[in-house]
Amino acid sequence: MTRSSGNYQTVVLDRVGTDARVGRITLDRPERLNALSGEMLDELWASLHEFEADESVRVIILRGNGRAFCAGYDLSDPHLTKTPGYPDVPLRTSTDDDQPLAMNFASNLKRGAELQLHFWNMPKVTLAEVHGYCIAGGMEFAMMADLVVAASDAVIGHPGSRGVGVARNAAMLPVVTNMRKAKELLYTGGAVTGTQAEQLGMINYAVDLETLSERAIALADRVANLSADHLAVLKAAANRFYENAGIYSSIRSVTELDAIAQNTESAHTWRRVVQEQGFRAAVEWRDKPYGDYGFAERG
Repeated sequence: MTRSSGNYQTVVLDRVGTDARVGRITLDRPERLNALSGEMLDELWASLHEFEADESVRVIILRGNGRAFCAGYDLSDPHLTKTPGYPDVPLRTSTDDDQPLAMNFASNLKRGAELQLHFWNMPKVTLAEVHGYCIAGGMEFAMMADLVVAASDAVIGHPGSRGVGVARNAAMLPVVTNMRKAKELLYTGGAVTGTQAEQLGMINYAVDLETLSERAIALADRVANLSADHLAVLKAAANRFYENAGIYSSIRSVTELDAIAQNTESAHTWRRVVQEQGFRAAVEWRDKPYGDYGFAERG
């Protein structure tokens, strides 16, 4: 792979497929399981626009380098709350460090959601190539892609609903799968494998890890037989049905609920454990009772 002229530090851009008509963005923080930092979100925003403006790019693949697609947001990054195109303002604006002001918090969350809504609505067809962990923010982006090809053993879930907040764009779950399973996943913050995700209709294909990139490129290249402008019309036509059913209003409303969720008993307990024992201990406190996300084998 070769970096583009954008000289990005946390993403890598290259071209694949017939006549290089498929653009590919690789999240490139493997040491952090491609956790989304403020810098990475900035560069993802810029790289999406770079490919969007290039008419020779017909489909965009988003994938991750290393052992995971994306393990969520890098909550240790103080600049995580900087939304591309907006000033770097604090996520929690309050006289009490433990109490975010709900509407200020919601405003920041909404700006963050706009990047994912752009990923949903941009005129280029998008395909998420998922392996390893695809959780929290990683799942949010994958669910906003037009197409998803995943390794059969990928772990896809959103533990953020376990007392941390509301899984905002994972609220796409009621759209991409059935009501019963969507509610189970949202209530428990649980995960499914790539194979289970295919059975539920959350993704297009679950394949062996060894053939994942090959299969993702093959699907993207098949879609890319049509010109970029014609694909843009087809995507707009398909999205219109979901948008008329309330995708935009639902995500924005759920984002406000995420702000309200910061003041629940569970959310207060989560912040207290983070403050007193540290983030890693808080994650273990949150996930160990469910026996997943790597905690099952630890007892």
